[in-house]
Amino acid sequence: MPIKKKAVKKSIKAVKKAVKAPKVEKPIGIVTHFFGKINVAIVKFKKPIKVGLAIAFRGAHTDFSQKISSMQFDHQPITVAKKGKEVGIKVAKKVREGDEIFAA
Repeated sequence: MPIKKKAVKKSIKAVKKAVKAPKVEKPIGIVTHFFGKINVAIVKFKKPIKVGLAIAFRGAHTDFSQKISSMQFDHQPITVAKKGKEVGIKVAKKVREGDEIFAA
């Protein structure tokens, strides 16, 4: 009995839907500097970010999440960090230069 092409195409589509590749997260920013005494990270964002957003820091030795409680640009408090600007963020734990930031 010959195999019907339509039935094969439908089964291939069903398999492709079932075996989708996992969604890969893209970083929204990167840590460029860290001031340990005051626990402030200087971060360069790839898109606009608001105070209150939950973010995750990930790197070789870093993996934690927190909400952005305060941000500063040129020593002035801000509520929105523009794309490409380097801003200071108060962090809960130590971060390192090169750590990536993801939306949590």
